Amino acid sequence: MASCAVEGGCASDYLAVAISAVCFILLLSRVILPFAVLKIPLPKRSSFWIPVIQIYASLNLLLSLVMSLTFLKFKKTYWWHSCYFWGVWIEAPLGFGLLLSCRISQAFQLYYIFVKRCLPPIRSYIFLPLILMPWIAGAAFIQIKRPLNNRCHMGIQWTIPVMSLHTLYVAILVGFTGAIWHIEFRFDELRDLWRGILVSAFSIGVWVVAYFLNEIHEDISYLQVASRFVLLVMASILVLAFFSISSSQPLLSQISLRKREPLSFETMGQALGIPNSGMLLPREPAPVIDPDEPLDKLLMNKIFRESFMKFAESCLAGESVHFYEEVHELGKIPADDPVRRIYMARHIIDQYIIAGAAMEVNISHRSRQAILTTSNLAQPNLFHDALNELIQLMKTNLAKDFWSSMYFTKFKEEATTRSHELKQMTRWNHSPTPRLSSAHGVDDPFHQEQES
Repeated sequence: MASCAVEGGCASDYLAVAISAVCFILLLSRVILPFAVLKIPLPKRSSFWIPVIQIYASLNLLLSLVMSLTFLKFKKTYWWHSCYFWGVWIEAPLGFGLLLSCRISQAFQLYYIFVKRCLPPIRSYIFLPLILMPWIAGAAFIQIKRPLNNRCHMGIQWTIPVMSLHTLYVAILVGFTGAIWHIEFRFDELRDLWRGILVSAFSIGVWVVAYFLNEIHEDISYLQVASRFVLLVMASILVLAFFSISSSQPLLSQISLRKREPLSFETMGQALGIPNSGMLLPREPAPVIDPDEPLDKLLMNKIFRESFMKFAESCLAGESVHFYEEVHELGKIPADDPVRRIYMARHIIDQYIIAGAAMEVNISHRSRQAILTTSNLAQPNLFHDALNELIQLMKTNLAKDFWSSMYFTKFKEEATTRSHELKQMTRWNHSPTPRLSSAHGVDDPFHQEQES
């Protein structure tokens, strides 16, 4: 016991490493499975790289503990085996500090979007390095003072400020989360933030006790082994429970992976519970189309819009019709429901407005900046100017060709068939002849008792 307590390689050490490996594999599976099983397109910008950075930080945290606390028995012959490389730089700025900074960045975005009702003034790729600077400065200071001994231990006078920095960042996360607790989120953002706070706070408490035991009682072998076992196991639980993608990808958080079920919701409108969102009702009457009517009035009909969208996509211009449909869905949300309006507005901005978006629409710079710098994401006319520009663009580039296309011909045929079926169903529903079931007695599929 005394030998492996100093040099590493105890049975409990290998058990802790195995637990950490399993937790990290489970973490990877939570990230990869929605895209591998359900073939979901990879997100872009912060929705992609913030979860990736969290995974990177989680790996760094676990590896830093394994390497700095001598879980494995090996000789430290290279510079990258040193305590300062793993225990200072990888564990703090690139491990726990980066992991907590990502969650603070997400809470910061939620605060501005749902409380301030505007896009954050600082982009995530700028905000994240800024809040990481204290960790980098602290690691540089420890590197200069070099307080670590050959077992990667530092005295109490160093352990207290290090743990204080950990606690400070948890307090910052608590502050942002407390500022948005009254928002009735539609997805799991608030739950994930509180879970991150509780797990990280509990982990820090356990770490403090284990660190002090590990630092102060270097001469007690079993205490050294037990304390580092607890440190690595708690870190493994932390990275698994701390990670979530619902804050950056709320629609993806609604997807079920059990038995390879299909998407619970295909659009943000459906996920937000907007009535008849993305649905073509089977009894919706066929519209009477007059090419002389304004295009924006014709697009109000779901059947016509679906046909026009197929034509636009064949011309590689489908994003304009999709944008119209999303804004149309936004208009169904009452003005006194700002949370759902903000969800939908943010989705439209990410999908169509931001430069480089998946379906970026061709609008003027003035309209684009007016949307991106708005002071109220829930205002009813947020996309009014952009929508008018796109309707004019569709009138010029698409509408005239649509009337002479095969898509309009097919639309008229389907409309005639649909109208005929609807009339037949109406006639049957108003038929005076009762339709009696032929099921009797034991043949009754509902096992109903027949009156005598």
